[in-house]
Amino acid sequence: MPDDVEARFLRLLDDRAFDQVATLALETYGAELHGFLIHALGSQSEAGDVFAQVVETFWRGLPRFAARCSMRTWLYLLARHAEVNHRRSPWNGERRTGDATLDALVHRVRSETPPWQRTDVKDRWREVREALAPEDRMLLVLRVDRELEWADIARVTLGDPEPERAALAKETVRLRKRFQLLKQHLRARARAAGLIGDAR
Repeated sequence: MPDDVEARFLRLLDDRAFDQVATLALETYGAELHGFLIHALGSQSEAGDVFAQVVETFWRGLPRFAARCSMRTWLYLLARHAEVNHRRSPWNGERRTGDATLDALVHRVRSETPPWQRTDVKDRWREVREALAPEDRMLLVLRVDRELEWADIARVTLGDPEPERAALAKETVRLRKRFQLLKQHLRARARAAGLIGDAR
């Protein structure tokens, strides 16, 4: 399905049907992007505000989108930029895109995203994940939850849809190493929290 959706994006972009591109993008990737921001920020309300900022930036940038990466990867790039900017100077109040249709889509995605389930085990797993550094949380969500390819994750962390080949390769290696360390760290934290037993 992702290849079919990405092909539709390209056709719609060629036709300059930006409203249809935005609708398709938010219907296809909105919920997962909002979930990514919830994990990255650790706050559903902050994630909602940042998500609205992502949609606004996405909408304004659509006419210049050159398809140097997939639409999905570009949306994660925008989400990462918005998340970093929010950490530097958080805003107050609910963001609006200025377009009634997009505002309605943003509201729908935010309200349809299921809240975190509140079972004891899931709460303890959430606590383990929330204790991670922001970059580690982001890496875990992008690789495990969203199943992005390493090269796409590297584009997100580099903040560049088309980095130099050497920079992309170097960042990919760095991320893979960090992910291995992260898995070891998570296993240790999960054991300490009684979520998994000792491997013997």
